Amino acid sequence: MTAIRMLLSGYFPELSEDQLAKYEQMAALYQEWNEKINVISRKDMDQLGVHHILHSLGIAKVIRFPEQAHVLDVGTGGGLPGLPLAVMFPEVRFHLVDSIGKKIHVVQEIARELHLQNVVATQTRAEQVREKFDFVVSRAVTRLANFYPWVMNSFKKEAIPDKGIYYLKGGDLTEEIAESGLITKVYNLSDYFSEEFFETKKVVFVPMP
Repeated sequence: MTAIRMLLSGYFPELSEDQLAKYEQMAALYQEWNEKINVISRKDMDQLGVHHILHSLGIAKVIRFPEQAHVLDVGTGGGLPGLPLAVMFPEVRFHLVDSIGKKIHVVQEIARELHLQNVVATQTRAEQVREKFDFVVSRAVTRLANFYPWVMNSFKKEAIPDKGIYYLKGGDLTEEIAESGLITKVYNLSDYFSEEFFETKKVVFVPMP
């Protein structure tokens, strides 16, 4: 049993054999692509499972996206957190955006190799995306006060439970949240995952009306 399979099946026992195989393949594809294009810091590649795939899935510990929901991943880089979430929620549609074309190319290739029919990846900025979404996810792209204006108009009008932004951040966020003036709920990933890496890692939820 590979390390990634043990890691993920331990925290997400509901994952199917097909999903676990996809995560294994995803890890292999990241290794392969990272040798050509630096999408994940090279010194971090041996921690890919915990620092990137499991970290992305921290969002799945605080929200179960409903079937047919539409999720925007802003500043996805090499496809995080969007690609791991797309494997976890095959009935949910994900739109991954980043302004760097070569990173989006990697995301498109990995999605194609994994046969992820629920993923679209576009080289663009969040504020240029015309579609509307139920949820926005992102991983530490910038401070909340900067991030919020990019996506505040990205939401559908319909009321849906727990609609909003799910933002992966680390460290002490007191000042950053105060600066943003936003109503937030902060989830500590150390409540869900035992690895030391998660001691300061959080999901910040910003509800949208």
